Amino acid sequence: MMRARFAVPLQEQTKTMAQAHVTWVQGKTFVGTDSTKHSVVISSVDDGVGIKPSELLLLALGSCTAYDVVNILEKRRAQITDVRVTVTGEQETEPPWPFRKIHLHYAVSGSNLKRDDVEKAIRLSEEKYCSVSATLRQSVEITYDFDVLADTETTVEAPRVSATL
Repeated sequence: MMRARFAVPLQEQTKTMAQAHVTWVQGKTFVGTDSTKHSVVISSVDDGVGIKPSELLLLALGSCTAYDVVNILEKRRAQITDVRVTVTGEQETEPPWPFRKIHLHYAVSGSNLKRDDVEKAIRLSEEKYCSVSATLRQSVEITYDFDVLADTETTVEAPRVSATL
């Protein structure tokens, strides 16, 4: 097999490259492995042994933003005890069933959490830091809302905040 080699302009050499591998196991089951050698099982609904590829996209978005939110809040010395993100995607009814809308609901628990800090952390993640969000928002409407919960799992007396990016 012959491969063509092309010189990469210096400007493109400074870009971060990500790489992952997908290996077929059997039937409609695959194993995806990231650059740090961590793996996830991916399958069809019929095979039922792994995550559906389309929902893996939702997990990527939810985990990317959750990571940022925790990181930002910890830098603000917030005493967080739990962060949960529920990601809901609305797909077209015809193939290839692209996502048109994705909604994230954050439930952040901790002691003396400031609602403004949680909102700012979510907004910074969604608008500035999360690469998955930055990629998807080119073609998908992404919205979010959140609840700030006390350690006792009761909602703090404040209205729910919603936003569209």
